[in-house]
Amino acid sequence: MVSEAGTSTRLSRRGLFRGGLGIAAGIGLAGGLSGCGSALSAGLAGTQLAPGTIMYWNLFGGGDGVRMVDMENAYQASKGSAPLQAATFAWGNPYYTKVTLATEGGAPPDVAISHLTREKNLAEAGLLEPITDDMLASVGLSASDFNQKAWENQKVGRNTYALPLDTHPFVLYYNIDVCKKAGLIGSNGRLVPIHGTAEWESALTAAKKATGAFGCTVSTVGDTATSWRWFQTLYSQRDGNTPWLADGGTKLTYNKELTLDTLAYIQKLTKTGLMPATTDYAGAQTLMFTGKSAFYLEGEWEITTAEAVKGLKFSMEPIPTLFDKPACQADSHTFVLPRKNRSPEQLKTTLEFVRFLLGQSMTWAEGGHIPAYLPIKDSQAYRNLKPQSFYAPAADFAVYDAPAWYSGSGSNFENVVGAQIGLVQQGLATPKAALASIHQQLSVYADTPSPL
Repeated sequence: MVSEAGTSTRLSRRGLFRGGLGIAAGIGLAGGLSGCGSALSAGLAGTQLAPGTIMYWNLFGGGDGVRMVDMENAYQASKGSAPLQAATFAWGNPYYTKVTLATEGGAPPDVAISHLTREKNLAEAGLLEPITDDMLASVGLSASDFNQKAWENQKVGRNTYALPLDTHPFVLYYNIDVCKKAGLIGSNGRLVPIHGTAEWESALTAAKKATGAFGCTVSTVGDTATSWRWFQTLYSQRDGNTPWLADGGTKLTYNKELTLDTLAYIQKLTKTGLMPATTDYAGAQTLMFTGKSAFYLEGEWEITTAEAVKGLKFSMEPIPTLFDKPACQADSHTFVLPRKNRSPEQLKTTLEFVRFLLGQSMTWAEGGHIPAYLPIKDSQAYRNLKPQSFYAPAADFAVYDAPAWYSGSGSNFENVVGAQIGLVQQGLATPKAALASIHQQLSVYADTPSPL
């Protein structure tokens, strides 16, 4: 077990399960240890790193991974090749298992990336170092430097355990040529604002006529996360909605009436042919990219994919407010400090590294994520970055998933709920049947004592 000082004498069974990241999250021990790479194996074996080396772990692949490497290289160049050992691991539960194992084993990285919706599990399991105002001040940072929606949501109780790097919301992409043909582009060259379900359906109808296929696309098959994001966005826009979970996930507290009505509305859009009922992640974006749809719903990280499509003219906006208030499902990447013994010098060096990467947020923003670090987000350079700055307001009405040991990005909660929403979209389940299945499956998790 891990002592107050952060040392470890053995890897306990409870330790492997902490945060719902081990076998309790559906990952066996062998799966958790395989593919860890040299960083984890060296750490658990006690291999010594060069003095002053910062060990940094993240889960960024694709365009995000390329940009993060650029940011890491900039740090090393600024410090005269400062020692940095950065490692990238598989996204989702495997990554969080590795962070848990390494921390329980007494050899965690100095700093790691965590989704905000997963950071609370790590903190409640005693795996993270709290970050004080004095620690921030030592490197010229303060709470006011960060987007306050992300800042308040990362807290556990009154304590800070994470420094937000970004907000990544569910957003609306649109094909400019198709929207022009459908009469949906205003004199400013941007999408004419859409308010309410009637205007939304009217826009989709005009777009469907222009494309001869669909008005809007979103993946419905084999992609539980996107189905959940679409539902959660619309559900959160409704007055009277309540979080799906409460008391750490021990209670299911969703508004049944609004849930059923929101599911019915999502199904209506596919039943009427305004949106396709059966399309996977790649198919949904391809339809918009090739002019078979005017709109596409997904996280803003697909901006790099759209930019790579030859001849495609596109832009992006926040999800229109179809119901009572603006809202969109979102998460944030954050920097966390796994619990370990650190000298004051090591702590300051680590925080200076984080501070440097925050200062590189323009590089990060090019990949779509909205900077949480306000000196960058509020800069003229970011305002000039388009279409990224067009959907930046979404960070202020982002909705994070309710905390529980089984919820958050890439979680069992997303898999359970998203799978049933997908069946509703496909017309294979009624809203009532889907909700009954969701309730039954989530009740098992809610009734299971937290492994934290």
